[in-house]
Amino acid sequence: MEQILNQLQVSLPDTEVNGVLAAIPDAATGVRYGVRFNHNEELFLELESSVSMPRFPIHHDVRMKNPSFEYAAAILILADRLSRLLPDVFRGLTYFFDPIEPLKPRFYRIYKVEEFLYLFLFRLDLVYRHFQGKIVEAGTNDATPSYQTRRIHIESEIIPLESVDWDRGKARAFNVRQLVSNTWIGETGRGYLQHGIWMDNDLSKFFTKLIAPEGARIYPYYPLFCKYKTLCAQPAPPSPDLRKKLLPLLHRVIAMLSPEMGRIQASLKGRQFSESLREFTELRERIPSSWRAVLSGMTTKSYLNDKELKEYALEYRA
Repeated sequence: MEQILNQLQVSLPDTEVNGVLAAIPDAATGVRYGVRFNHNEELFLELESSVSMPRFPIHHDVRMKNPSFEYAAAILILADRLSRLLPDVFRGLTYFFDPIEPLKPRFYRIYKVEEFLYLFLFRLDLVYRHFQGKIVEAGTNDATPSYQTRRIHIESEIIPLESVDWDRGKARAFNVRQLVSNTWIGETGRGYLQHGIWMDNDLSKFFTKLIAPEGARIYPYYPLFCKYKTLCAQPAPPSPDLRKKLLPLLHRVIAMLSPEMGRIQASLKGRQFSESLREFTELRERIPSSWRAVLSGMTTKSYLNDKELKEYALEYRA
């Protein structure tokens, strides 16, 4: 998906894949899964049974809006398998091919709260990670390996929209409602070691701590976070149940913080987030307890996996 300024552009939807998604039965339950974060704090679903991941072509000319025959065949197979295993996750979503990042298939759904639009954007990450499964056929310079795994790496976001560009009934672009003017702080280092500094991570901490219950242990999960120069929500698990709870919470928090966003950004210029910040404490006192109740059933627990790497399990009681 190409991002230009505040616009997320949609390439060609795949009618066959969307036919598979539209055919998911309402009563289908699928397999149980756990919500995890790996040692790099990447979000993944751990299934109770393995799924076979097909081979995908690695290279694609970004000027070509249509996928290759091999890619289209592979994504159709994968969509069929995952829609059977995780029907609640994929029910009601629309798939489209992204020539910019073909190994991150996109699925979306548009929601409306009052007169405002929100985009639920769900991505699969098809890049094989070492020790995450059993390789069936080795990868090459041109194709990913085929493998069996219980781990499905994902990205799950609810993004506020300004508008949607339509073309003959199909979404062609999502225009993000940007609430943050600039997250750029400056640069550090010298020469080749010079890199930029942004306040996105500190803003994410600010937003999440604002609505998290007192003493809640949910790191590294940020239910509210900064991305696309706006305030987003992360449904993890990406179930319709959590989406429907986070969506009105996000809507209310945006309405409250929009007039305060300049002051919040100024408080983080040149300093890291702290719960002792005057701007934070003043805003937290204004948060109704009912808003915090949305996250009251969430907690994370750290553990070492079978490779002695630290991971986190997110437990969610509806």
